[in-house]
Amino acid sequence: MLTLEATKLVITASTLSLLYVFTLVVYRLYFHPLCKFPGPKLAAATQFYELYYDIIGKGGMFIWEIERMHEIYGPIVRINPDELHVKDPDFYDDIYAGGNKKRDKYAAWVHMAGAAESAFSTVDHDVHRLRRVALNPFFSKRSVFRLEPRIQDKVDKLCNRLESFANTDRVLELDIAYAALTLDVITEYAYGSSYNYLDDPDFKPEWKECMNTVFEQAAFRRATPWMTRIVQTFPDEFILKMMPALAVLIKWQQDIKTQVKSILDAKQETSDDADNPNTIFHALRDSDSLPIEEKSFKRLTDEAEILVAAGSETTARTLSYTSFYLINTSSVLDRLRAELRIIMPDKTSKPTWSKLEQSEYLCAVVSEGLRISCGITTRLPRLARESIIYKDWVVPPGTPISQTTYFISMDPEIFPEPEKFKPERWLNKEKRLDRYLTSFSKGSRGCVGINLAYAELFLTIAYVFRHFDFELWETTIEDVKIDRDLFVPASKPGSKGVRLLVKSVD
Repeated sequence: MLTLEATKLVITASTLSLLYVFTLVVYRLYFHPLCKFPGPKLAAATQFYELYYDIIGKGGMFIWEIERMHEIYGPIVRINPDELHVKDPDFYDDIYAGGNKKRDKYAAWVHMAGAAESAFSTVDHDVHRLRRVALNPFFSKRSVFRLEPRIQDKVDKLCNRLESFANTDRVLELDIAYAALTLDVITEYAYGSSYNYLDDPDFKPEWKECMNTVFEQAAFRRATPWMTRIVQTFPDEFILKMMPALAVLIKWQQDIKTQVKSILDAKQETSDDADNPNTIFHALRDSDSLPIEEKSFKRLTDEAEILVAAGSETTARTLSYTSFYLINTSSVLDRLRAELRIIMPDKTSKPTWSKLEQSEYLCAVVSEGLRISCGITTRLPRLARESIIYKDWVVPPGTPISQTTYFISMDPEIFPEPEKFKPERWLNKEKRLDRYLTSFSKGSRGCVGINLAYAELFLTIAYVFRHFDFELWETTIEDVKIDRDLFVPASKPGSKGVRLLVKSVD
């Protein structure tokens, strides 16, 4: 039983807590810099409004609540106490600006990645610029062209694996096969040696399952950054006992740490071609633009983790979505295959990425695949250091403000019948639809791996659909329909992904 003094202490603490919450809510509703912006009062008062949609139930549903807010309140909405969201494709470049306009990231948002010292998670614009300059040569178009034979080797290996499925009753789990392909490409490209998941009889499904688990937890990690920091202090053995599904992730992180340590311990190598580093680790370690503190063990491991996780997962999903729609839209596939037969008269033909880019219809298919798959579905808040003017509204400096790629990609005013896969819409150059393709984001924070991703998309789609035909197996539009925002697009819970029967093509 509590003593009188203890009871008084509990009452005092409770009263002060309630007073604090009451004062905070009053401030947010009536005195906050964003208090005049439209939006639900409950969303303006508390972060729990967003958490309810993103964490409770199947999760990842706040994206649809944002869409509903815009339908009620208009093109600019206060979606939580500190953040604004805009639904206006023509205003995208103002938020995600480049050039001399500086854009910081939202500190409360980037912690979900768990790699605080990576360029992706860097909050400050100037620090990001420093880190990005060191990465740019490694992912330039020139570098991708130079390393294209390595990418082609992985695509050929995938085709060889698909040949073993051809004209049999074996079911191909396409999502897993593409995840193996893109992971093998990015590890070969960035680490200097491939993980060779394409050699695994089942395409190493543990990796895909692990990534699904990681993305399922994205909203929770964003809401509880302190939890992420605590978990990162736990021994690997403890994490494996609590979450066995993360075994492949833990092993991957350990391999990265071992490789980084060996490179940092080695004497810096000299090269006649500074633009051609052996690995991403060498590119960072040997960069003349980076100060010594930017070449630490933590910096290199964080960068390597983010580049591989982001570079493999998003490209694999785009390939899966594009492949489904091609298979499910026979008229599009027939036209694509007719054009591919001109570029690749027989199965021994080996057109390069630059040659494939000359195919207008293949370019249109790639663009439509990027549009309909979105790349990522989550909003990416930016903080301008100056006021942003949107119509009659003045957004204060330092305010997190964002748009969502999905809303742009599915805007019927820009893309009529947006739910349909229609590459032909990209053939009309006068419409300038490219400015509305935001799968890689834009501005100074745009995706560093865009050139590598395009090379993978062109080579994989061309070679796979020139060599093989497919029949959907227990797969419907619901398996690729975007149902949830888990940072990346996610279909309904329980979906088995895209599954196929494979047939050879002459």
